[in-house]
Amino acid sequence: MKNYTWPEPPNQSGFNIAKPGYPYITAGVFATAIFAIIHFTLFAFISIIATFFCCWFFRDPDRVIPTEPEVIISPADGKIIKNEISECPFIEGKFQKVSIFMNVFNVHVNRIPFGGVIKKIIYLPGKFFSANLDKASEENEQNALIINTTNEKTICVVQIAGLVARRIICYIASDDEVKQGTRYGMICFGSRLDVYMPLDANITAKIGEKVKAGTSIIGYMA
Repeated sequence: MKNYTWPEPPNQSGFNIAKPGYPYITAGVFATAIFAIIHFTLFAFISIIATFFCCWFFRDPDRVIPTEPEVIISPADGKIIKNEISECPFIEGKFQKVSIFMNVFNVHVNRIPFGGVIKKIIYLPGKFFSANLDKASEENEQNALIINTTNEKTICVVQIAGLVARRIICYIASDDEVKQGTRYGMICFGSRLDVYMPLDANITAKIGEKVKAGTSIIGYMA
């Protein structure tokens, strides 16, 4: 049986909502109230459904992380769509690349896959192709996190906007010390994460596998 630990103190509420969702939810509640007051019943109904959807979409459940040594955990909920050797556009050399596709029904809060120090954060504006397409990694809006890990390796995690996504959120900055499994950002409304790991890492993720941020293991550092 695997052992797990909390990377962050658990929240006290029964249903946690990520802070970026507050403006959407507030707007939905306000619109619902206005439509109800002026007796636009249909619009009030549509508005309250949209508000509930936003509450559900921006859900931010607490997660536990495995305590096995040298594990690399998934930074996102979703489905593994790539597992290959690839050059990284943000670091020189070749890496093992795992891509995770998040559809609109997944939790979209992103977590640190391996502890260390943030060497650099690189943001690139771009297009909005569907995140499951290969060209999304090259042409879409993206935000790359380069981590100098605690075992003196380098990992690059890239948030990539999708067809519907129009906002990449990153809470941390260069030189921040980060702990494995902690929240660091999210992408609104459908997206993808590419994880570039050292060539000597033992990648266990399989194409088609469904993973959860913080809890699922995608590989082991050598």
